[in-house]
Amino acid sequence: MSFSIGAGGSNFGGGPRGMIANFGGKEAGRAFDRHIFMRLLAYIKPHSRLMALAFLLMLVGTGLTLLTPYLISIAIDRYIVQGDVPGLTWVALATIASYAGIYGATAGQSYILSWVGQKVLATLRSQLFHHLQRLPIGYHDTHIIGVTVSRVINDVGVINELLSQGMVTLVGDTLLLVGIIVVMVGMSPKLALLTFTVLPLMVLATVIFARYAHTAFRQTRARIAAVVGNLAEDIAGMRVIQAFAQEDASQERFTEVNQANRDANIEAMSLSFVFLPTVDFLSMLATAIVLWFGGLAVARGELTLGVVVAFLAYVSRFFSPIQELSQLYTTMQSAMAGGERVLELLDTKPSVADPADGREMPRIQGRVELHDVEFAYNPDEPVLRGINLTIEAGQTVALVGPTGAGKSSIANLIARFYDVTDGSVTIDGIDVRDVTQASLHRQMGLVPQDPFLFSGTVRDNIRFGLHDATDEQVEAAARSANAHDFILALPDGYETAIMEGGSNLSIGQRQLICIARAVLADPRILILDEATASVDTVTEALIQDALDRLLQGRTSIVIAHRLSTIRNADIICAVEAGQIVEQGTHSELLAAGGLYARLYARQFVTLVED
Repeated sequence: MSFSIGAGGSNFGGGPRGMIANFGGKEAGRAFDRHIFMRLLAYIKPHSRLMALAFLLMLVGTGLTLLTPYLISIAIDRYIVQGDVPGLTWVALATIASYAGIYGATAGQSYILSWVGQKVLATLRSQLFHHLQRLPIGYHDTHIIGVTVSRVINDVGVINELLSQGMVTLVGDTLLLVGIIVVMVGMSPKLALLTFTVLPLMVLATVIFARYAHTAFRQTRARIAAVVGNLAEDIAGMRVIQAFAQEDASQERFTEVNQANRDANIEAMSLSFVFLPTVDFLSMLATAIVLWFGGLAVARGELTLGVVVAFLAYVSRFFSPIQELSQLYTTMQSAMAGGERVLELLDTKPSVADPADGREMPRIQGRVELHDVEFAYNPDEPVLRGINLTIEAGQTVALVGPTGAGKSSIANLIARFYDVTDGSVTIDGIDVRDVTQASLHRQMGLVPQDPFLFSGTVRDNIRFGLHDATDEQVEAAARSANAHDFILALPDGYETAIMEGGSNLSIGQRQLICIARAVLADPRILILDEATASVDTVTEALIQDALDRLLQGRTSIVIAHRLSTIRNADIICAVEAGQIVEQGTHSELLAAGGLYARLYARQFVTLVED
């Protein structure tokens, strides 16, 4: 069983708004990073044969593209001028065949690249998701969901565009440019050199474009991630936004990040809007050079008309790949920025990791011991200090104390969501750091204060605790959790679809389903984060009754807010300022008159007096 029984968490460190506002990361970096590119290129290797076929089709298309203007020059100079109809017919058919070949090669190349691209896209996103599941709770507590989603969706998308389409375009356009230069020089060196006088201007424009495009396209990746992060957070918190009538303030914040994204994209696109017309202008200038000097050469008898017409065709084709390469450069800018962030995520080392020689956790009996435990989420801010606690197998231990005292941190360390800073946590005498997390979590369970249900049916959510459970086992677990009756009353019973966030069920109903999930998983150690804190008294009675059955025969750690629910606990630990200040039974702690007695009096004595 995994800890996906329920969900709940808190953010440690800076608030999400600040993280979104400051999101963007490093602005430094190279326009082309060979290390990043080579690592990304590895995702193409499994499809090397198809990519080789795409390159072959690209070569065929490039060769035919170079051939067609030459065929036109032959048609004019050899057959049209001499009135040779059979020869003209042959050249016309050859030209048609060339264009048909270009069409076939381009279509085949596009299909292969699209197919490979989708495979790469799926592989990279799957790998990212796998890695995200390996990262500990601490990572997800401190990273905005929307920004992480942007990594998996947006950044991977631009990487795929470069890897699948970009490389073939780069090689194909480069070969086409070289081929056109070779053919033009071979046909007329003098006219070719005159035509290429515009190239220094082209190089200058490209250098200027490249200088500004790098920063601009890094900004676009950062800003779109900020937009997604803000959007995801606000949608998740829409109930709170509306409850406090903060729609205008929320809109203002979203408008701010949205406008920043707009401005970044406008800046990046403006560079392209200036650069591309510059290429068009230089293309027209080169065409004018060919017309003027080529026309004069034809008039003097130095060149044939067919050569000049072919030159005009080659010039128009010469600047087309330059435009494509400039657009590819912007793609590369985005892909390098996206690749840097994706690889940074993939390179994130789990702060909680299995040891190299990690062994499987044997069948847990349930004896838990915390010995001189120290813990801090941030190095300079200790959360737990000198925690010593022994829980015998089958005992129920309740953790009580004010908010922020460290109760959840103790539970997180037992579950090994985090690792201790110092000291040790052992289960049945085995340090939890010496075994694999999966083998540990399969024998542990969590019922959170805020019950979380996944999309799917009610049956699917209960079965999440044990995927191969039969329908009879699922329903037996629901009965044990006091959930069976209300489930049958739902429109489709156990097959009722759960809406996002379980919004078609009450909090109590969601909690009972989470308890049924835990019952089905049958964990050896159970962590309860006050499962009755947010429900009415009738539902609380149902939940408490279900929990009483669930706690039997297993070690349980209960984080208690309602002290009435833990009076029968074997041990009650009062936690304050990161330390266990007292522990004992309910009656012992009341008699001691310490922290627990004060908390108990605050909840019950005042209520009775009122």
